Amino acid sequence: MSREFPIGLTPPDWLVRNLRPQQAAPLNWAALARAALGMALPLAVGLAVGQPAYGALASMGALSGVIGDTADAYRMRILNIAVPQLFGAVGVTAGSLVYGQGWLTVAVITGIALLSGMISTIGAVSSVSGLLLLLNSVIGAGLPLPGAWWLTPVLMTGGGLLVLLLALLAWPLRSGVPERSAVAATYRTVADLLSVSDSDDAEAYDRARHTVTQSLNQSYDLILARRARYRGRSSELTRMLAQLNAITPVVEAAPAVRLARQAGKPLPPQVPAAVLHIADAIETGYTGPIGLDLPTPVNETGRAVDHALRHVAEVATTPDVDPRGIDDRLGRPAALGIRTARAARNVVLSANSWRYGIRLALCIGIAQALVSLVPVPRSYWVALTITFVLKPDFGSVFSRALLRAVGTVAGLVVAATVLTVVPRGWWDVPVMMVLAPLVPALTPRGYGFQTAAVTPVILLLSDVLNHQGTALLLPRLLDSLMGCAIALIAGYLLWPESWRTRVGDRLADAVADTAAYVELAFNPSANPAARARLRRRLYRDLSVIRTEFQRALTEPPPTGRRAAAWWPLVVAVERIVDATTAARVRVRHGAPPPDRAEVDQVALQLRELAEGVRRSETLVAVRTDLTGPPDSVLEPLRQEVAAARAIASPH
Repeated sequence: MSREFPIGLTPPDWLVRNLRPQQAAPLNWAALARAALGMALPLAVGLAVGQPAYGALASMGALSGVIGDTADAYRMRILNIAVPQLFGAVGVTAGSLVYGQGWLTVAVITGIALLSGMISTIGAVSSVSGLLLLLNSVIGAGLPLPGAWWLTPVLMTGGGLLVLLLALLAWPLRSGVPERSAVAATYRTVADLLSVSDSDDAEAYDRARHTVTQSLNQSYDLILARRARYRGRSSELTRMLAQLNAITPVVEAAPAVRLARQAGKPLPPQVPAAVLHIADAIETGYTGPIGLDLPTPVNETGRAVDHALRHVAEVATTPDVDPRGIDDRLGRPAALGIRTARAARNVVLSANSWRYGIRLALCIGIAQALVSLVPVPRSYWVALTITFVLKPDFGSVFSRALLRAVGTVAGLVVAATVLTVVPRGWWDVPVMMVLAPLVPALTPRGYGFQTAAVTPVILLLSDVLNHQGTALLLPRLLDSLMGCAIALIAGYLLWPESWRTRVGDRLADAVADTAAYVELAFNPSANPAARARLRRRLYRDLSVIRTEFQRALTEPPPTGRRAAAWWPLVVAVERIVDATTAARVRVRHGAPPPDRAEVDQVALQLRELAEGVRRSETLVAVRTDLTGPPDSVLEPLRQEVAAARAIASPH
């Protein structure tokens, strides 16, 4: 006789979301090869010269380089690997200078943790730099390092730069290829967006729109990062930037295509095919004529798509583009000195940067004080665990603590086998060549998988330094669990407002920016470049908000439940932006423009919604009064705004 399991045995949704592996792209075999060679070669050299400990330190530096080896463009690889290595060298030097100094060590590491948390709010490269600054300072303060004080930072930095050298070997032969591939990939995501815009699958359309935003962000970042150095003199970069700008009107037409499809006017299949054809030309660098088989347009949306595609085909195959006529859409990057000063000022004056820094410093300070009072073997692993778990910009603290514990247990199983079966010496080299590629292979699957891959590598290198064998396993587990517990209590439970500051305030800012976009979109005297920049920034911000909400859904109640309740509002705001863009496209191609009073009414409702989101802890549906001519181009926009107001507003 069958019997159902009690409801209590069903795992909660937040736990299932945490343990489910993320979808990953195909394996990057070149990155796997770089990891194997970059981490095994220092060990081999150290063994060959009779200094295996030096080789292990260089391999530790190579490990951080392998973790940072995620960019496709070669100049981005320099930033992602070299800059964090410099911070890591400073960190291990500072830590080693206060090794064994008691409460001075606690104070110095806590101060470094505060600085690390604050600079993590600047951007991706600074976040990894802050992480490595704190990690290496903890290692230097907790581990007796061989040789002179300067030797360890030189060895660790040299290991990371070895990975960078391997990553740059093909640069002379493939310069510009990653950027062209990124632009072509963006075009292909736009083709997918147009295809799903002509279907009834709303979820597929939302996913495709989000994918386009991410791809545009990545492509603009790659090209603008290079152009900041060349200052507009590179014809290749100018051409790629023009290609990205040219696809923007096609992206803007996608919401109008979806509305036309709902009105019974489907998109001809030749349109997505034409975008794919242009993408192939961009990737190969083709500059000849492109024949487009496009039907004659019959409405405003059709004219918008036809006009945009013909312009795209012309720009994509133009060999020489005048840089004076190219607008950067996201804004031209300022000089490095200006950006550095601006970032430093923002860090000092930002409440978020202080909040993140204080959280991290509090937890690191507690850990350092605890291991100073209570004898804990391998005590520096406690602070290392907190450093990885409590990086606020890396996602949910709770999720990372859970995945850290699960991944550590899985990694210890592998490490136990290696430390038991494999003798120390030259056998370490082939073992490292097997273990090291697992780090870039498993990292895209999620933090738990990355932890499982990194744990046996770290334990193998630690054994080369200390020769303790399997005695390392239990301290590693206990220290990791202690670090997770400190991060959860002092860095998560004591900061219940962190969800609001991370998600709610950002959503309110996005709604307010949407109101400004509505006003700018239908202002005939507005600067088109300013309108385009605001739209791109808005979509980028919404992409970040969507990612933050998805992270919040992995947290247990009440945070996860609250995020689930707010999720429909995120989708509603995205649809408001889409409806605004669709109306703008229709006006530009023949539809009557709306009255200023209609525009002001919608903007007022959005600003009231923004204030409500900023003040409200819970969502309460209210009625709203949005009226206007039923045949106005703003009618779909009014419906979306009314739907959003019905989802969320304060009493």
